[in-house]
Amino acid sequence: MVSHVLLCETNDGLVLVDSGIGRSDIAAPKSRLGRVALALGPALRVEETAAHQIEALGYQLSDVRHIVATHLDYDHIGGALDFPHATVHTTAAELRTAQARRRLPERLRYRRPHVEAITSFQTYDGTGEELLGLPTAHPILGVEDVWLVPMPGHSIGHAGVAVRTSNRGWLFHAGDSFYHRGALSPSRSAPISRAAILGAIELTMASIPAKVRANHQQLRKLAHDPSQRVSVFCAHDAVLFDRLRAEQSPIFP
Repeated sequence: MVSHVLLCETNDGLVLVDSGIGRSDIAAPKSRLGRVALALGPALRVEETAAHQIEALGYQLSDVRHIVATHLDYDHIGGALDFPHATVHTTAAELRTAQARRRLPERLRYRRPHVEAITSFQTYDGTGEELLGLPTAHPILGVEDVWLVPMPGHSIGHAGVAVRTSNRGWLFHAGDSFYHRGALSPSRSAPISRAAILGAIELTMASIPAKVRANHQQLRKLAHDPSQRVSVFCAHDAVLFDRLRAEQSPIFP
């Protein structure tokens, strides 16, 4: 599995969709990620962090002005500390839940060093606008052509992120709205398959399991809508990640 973040070059500076695991997490994994996360055996490589790869492209970390977070789990927002000049955009429900950490699952998924280290948040709530056939989307303040699309299920305030580009249609980072590309397939997977196993894990980890399948249906429709040109991908499917990388085309919203 990967932890797929998306870098967009815009007229408003660099925009990251999620930030992945950061340099500080790799330097002090036990205190920042926790024992449960380490028990999963993550490959903690500095060269795979967003910060390292952005610098390798010739940018400075201060060029990243915005991080649009699908949610605030440790593997999606730990790297925000590497970008102190960035505003983190998330749903109001997600920030409230991450800051309160009332239940044990929330204390495991939301790491206090990650959330408390972020000094600039912009939150979104209420009725937004229709986008791509989805009922509610919030335009990201200060950035053109990027929307936060609430999709609660995996977490209480989870969201997808839609990016309109000039040269490759729409990109839709679905975060953890699904774990395996099989969720986008019109046909059912075999009972014992990687997709089925990951689907069971997905339901187990979801804060609102009843909404997970509804999100799958929405994303399946979006991915196969002939009237739209939308590339739908999630955070953790390595095949979808490699497909996008293979296109080798810069992203210019």
